Amino acid sequence: MQKEEILKRIAEIEAEQKRRKGNDYLSGYNTGKKKHKKQMAFHRCKKRNRWVFGGNRSGKTECGAVECIWALRGIHPYRKNKKNVFGWCVSLSQQVQRDVAQAKILHYLPKSWIADIVMLSGRRDSPGGGVIDQIKIKNVFGGISTLGFKSCDQGREKFQGSSLDFVWFDEEPPRDIYEECLMRVMDRQGDIFGTMTPLKGKTFIYNEIYMNVRKNPEIWHEFMTWEDNPYLSKKEIKLLENSLDASSLDSRRYGKFSEGQGLVYPEFDEAVHVIKPFKIPAEWQDAISIDPGLNNPLSAHWYCVDWDGNVYVVAEHFASGKDIDFHSRAILSISRKLGWKSDKNGRVRAFIDSAANQRTLSSAKSVAELFYERGIMVNTNVDKDVFAGISRVKSFLNRDNGEGNLYIFSTCTNMIEEFKGYFWGENDLPVKRDDHCMDELRYYLMTRPRPPERTAGLSEVGKDKLKRINRLKRRPASD
Repeated sequence: MQKEEILKRIAEIEAEQKRRKGNDYLSGYNTGKKKHKKQMAFHRCKKRNRWVFGGNRSGKTECGAVECIWALRGIHPYRKNKKNVFGWCVSLSQQVQRDVAQAKILHYLPKSWIADIVMLSGRRDSPGGGVIDQIKIKNVFGGISTLGFKSCDQGREKFQGSSLDFVWFDEEPPRDIYEECLMRVMDRQGDIFGTMTPLKGKTFIYNEIYMNVRKNPEIWHEFMTWEDNPYLSKKEIKLLENSLDASSLDSRRYGKFSEGQGLVYPEFDEAVHVIKPFKIPAEWQDAISIDPGLNNPLSAHWYCVDWDGNVYVVAEHFASGKDIDFHSRAILSISRKLGWKSDKNGRVRAFIDSAANQRTLSSAKSVAELFYERGIMVNTNVDKDVFAGISRVKSFLNRDNGEGNLYIFSTCTNMIEEFKGYFWGENDLPVKRDDHCMDELRYYLMTRPRPPERTAGLSEVGKDKLKRINRLKRRPASD
């Protein structure tokens, strides 16, 4: 063979390899310089019922499609693989299936892995233009895996009978179909995963998954925002932001559940702001804050501040229907366990709602006086301006180049739940319900200056160093 022919043949091979690589989107998924960290957190999670609540164009559907293909092909990098995998992709309707979930599957699925396609409508040689019933995929262990497509408008009866390894819900299903699919994965100890934008408000998914009212240890969720998608430019985000009204931003930008006018704190992100407890240096201890209640819940939290001005909520007392004696004993007991600072008589200091100065018909003494007699010196001089307080909380939640200024220990469950369910109501005021932790958090943060711009003036090396130091200080509550 002539040298020219050899070089020509090499060039043809290289061109074909380049062409194939260019069409193999799966091999390029999260492998370049730009990595979608929250997509990878979803894939790494070992829980059997996991959900991504994401805004439009946040990258949620991509991770659902890739999760399916990895499982079917038997090449999942973070989970146990097997052959002859059987799963379902569930969409709201066949049209939505064709335009969204099915399109993503075909985008990331190399044609060489497809053993067969069964169509409900359209042509097998052009499946993207029709509606797919099943795709048969060659499994690396020698078997053939099957992905079936279902739509919620078929009704619950169409979801009966099968035994599945996984179900992917692309958008929120009706409750009866969700529960039927739970039965389908039971035999094989399979997985349920969902990717959705919560546009329907506080539905059963809000209670069962987001709030996890049954405390199911296999449930996991993550929020994806526009800012989490490294492939969306700031210019594009600004364009999207300007095209939506304020009431739509919670769901479509942050992927948050909304009610009425939406969440007060859509900036709150459990993956960022909730952390595992760690031993706090005594020098960080700052104050206790109390929102008093007798029949209503009394909320008290212990606040610490590190040398960078970050605030940590490290302990919680929350109870209703109890008297001052009970609450005082509980607050002093928690303080002793924490080694909290006190005066020579063992009294601790706390901020409290100024309403604690009032005397009631049933008592000649105010709540503040009763706490003082029981070893808690309360300061009622708190700033109760709701709008200023909310603004101050938001300034601590807003992330500065990926870092926050407010961190809550995962043991403070009542405060975490209130963040998730604190909504705007009428007259531009928060709904006055389940807000005791939110009130005393505002009282405390109003005593603090706004968080400093920690990265202002730093070089890129300095910013990276600061991030590494902060990672060593704390770890997220869930992986």
